[in-house]
Amino acid sequence: MAMRRAMQIVIADILKADDLTAVHEALSAVRFIDGRETTGFAARKVKDNRQADARDKSLDAVRSLVATRIMESELFRMAVRPKTLSPLLFSRTEVGMQYGVHVDDALMGGMRTDVSFTLFLDAPESYDGGELVIESSAGDDAIKLPAGSMIVYPSTTLHRVAQVTRGQRNVVAGWARSFVRDAAQREMLFDLDTARRTIFARDGKSAEFDLISKSVANLLRMWAED
Repeated sequence: MAMRRAMQIVIADILKADDLTAVHEALSAVRFIDGRETTGFAARKVKDNRQADARDKSLDAVRSLVATRIMESELFRMAVRPKTLSPLLFSRTEVGMQYGVHVDDALMGGMRTDVSFTLFLDAPESYDGGELVIESSAGDDAIKLPAGSMIVYPSTTLHRVAQVTRGQRNVVAGWARSFVRDAAQREMLFDLDTARRTIFARDGKSAEFDLISKSVANLLRMWAED
């Protein structure tokens, strides 16, 4: 039987160099707290990291900056069909720390979580370990991306963060509620949208482009929860 992984999308350069500098400067001045303070009872047993204190108002500007950059990404909007984002978390994993296998909470602050994302803030060569490991019936995917790049994946998946053995891992973690709840439907819309854009780039506006555009619009109309 064929094994299938849930759709994962890597998006490069969400944050440019100046954005990363601004985020790191903000994080250097903020207090970090035990990450177990912000998680459910089960994940608390396996979570060992630190998080920037969300009550610190000095983070408001960079939190808004990062959220804006994410929502500006056309690829993110195609893959996720986001209705809203959760407040973003700035997470730090130091030497000896890790986050064991868990699934993200289905509701956060009254918002249903459909899609999770991790935005990496450090050059991968600056620390050892710290991979985001996403589990599936087809095997584990260990992900460690360049600074400013982001992995997007369904919130329904089991995942973990491998132990950091050198340096420190700083990331932005967040969640989106999608207009399209079902991951398979989001993937179908993404594939069709990618195909129609490829046709348009090659042939311009054509009968084939119009037919696929009609299907994308009508499927979105059928599946979207506004």
